[in-house]
Amino acid sequence: MSPAVPTRSGVTVGIDIGTSSVKAVAADDDGNIVARSRVPHEFFVPSPLQFQHDAAAAWHTGPQQALEQLGAVQPRAVSVAAMVPSLTAVDANGIPCTPGLLYGDERGHGKQVTAIAEAGELMQFLHWQAKEAPDARGYWMAQAVANHALTGEAIVSTTVAATAFPLFDWTQWDEVQLAACGARADQMPQIGVSGRALADVRGHPGCVLEGGTIDAMGEQYVAGADNVGDVLVICGTTLIVWAVVAEPVEVARHYCIPHTAPGCFLVGGPSNAGGLFLNWVDRMVAGDAAAAEPARVPVWSPYPRGERVPFQDSARRAELHDLDLTHDGAAVKRAAFEAAGFVTRRMIDATGVQPRRIVATGGGTRVDTWVQTLADCTQLPVHVCAVPEGGALGAAFLARLAAGLEKHAADASRWARTSHVVDPDPAWTTPVAERYARFCAVAG
Repeated sequence: MSPAVPTRSGVTVGIDIGTSSVKAVAADDDGNIVARSRVPHEFFVPSPLQFQHDAAAAWHTGPQQALEQLGAVQPRAVSVAAMVPSLTAVDANGIPCTPGLLYGDERGHGKQVTAIAEAGELMQFLHWQAKEAPDARGYWMAQAVANHALTGEAIVSTTVAATAFPLFDWTQWDEVQLAACGARADQMPQIGVSGRALADVRGHPGCVLEGGTIDAMGEQYVAGADNVGDVLVICGTTLIVWAVVAEPVEVARHYCIPHTAPGCFLVGGPSNAGGLFLNWVDRMVAGDAAAAEPARVPVWSPYPRGERVPFQDSARRAELHDLDLTHDGAAVKRAAFEAAGFVTRRMIDATGVQPRRIVATGGGTRVDTWVQTLADCTQLPVHVCAVPEGGALGAAFLARLAAGLEKHAADASRWARTSHVVDPDPAWTTPVAERYARFCAVAG
């Protein structure tokens, strides 16, 4: 819990519901963090193809606690970011009464509307939730649950509603699509314009709610990876890689979306070779603190729960290649970090962009080995963002729009700051290049 700080007239709060915790930051007019909090929660894997939260704890109670633990910051506005897609059923009080389904869960599998597996995933979640709780008051994504907990209003921004395509037709909920899933429009959250004040935050006089955003989009606003050749790498429970390009580029089974920086686009997407995979490996080899040798590291295919970009294959599984009796726990852990680095490099290679640097953000940037290995595997300098809670910080800037403190979301770039730069270690260059070729051969 952060200590109480003096009231600041321009303070806003961003809350980020992540896979393993809720993070919150209070930021002043210049993007300086005046308070921060973190409320951990569990995620559950009941079977290899299921992935869920206790939504009452993670989406309802967690954001309330994270806001209160910031202390006496007296914010002007609050905005909630969260991972997507997500969905739960809620009771008459707006409390989740079914598991909160998360990205990649098999209950979201079904007929794909595009080559990207996650397109239409929330619609499949709704099918399952409506059958599980047909009399539920509503079916809400994580941002809606949190917003209701904070304000009493089940409302989301147009940005959040867009993640429900094709249930949202870019204007309102599509009643025909909802009916096909067993739901009605009045069971879905209300929708308000992004960047506007949509409700009052309870217990915080003069504080309004902005309707929320996607965690990765919040990161984009404040990372500073805004020029062609920059590569934004979000080192979170999910690894997300975005190469900045000048024009839309079609890359098979990758995303290409507009950047929050005007005139640029992002190519890449999410991978399961992030903190979820790295922590799983670390638990298996816990207690081995030795250093790995550059030439003595095996090769992971890092997919214990399938892979998103580029394979879009939930059935793919992890494999450890070239392991022999001379390897130890340090080598296995280094191999895991290299796998995350190789996934990043492969996405960069697929875009055809000429990369000039990596901008790294997310909680994983606190892990020095991850950042150094990222530099080694890509042979690029890694500029580490000064505030690892980028999703929350970006949401805090969006809250400024709702409070009337800003006019344009693109101005969030002035909050971008680098704490330090990590360069590739020459001692690892040759062996890592050899293992990258091996990774491409065995991991697909």
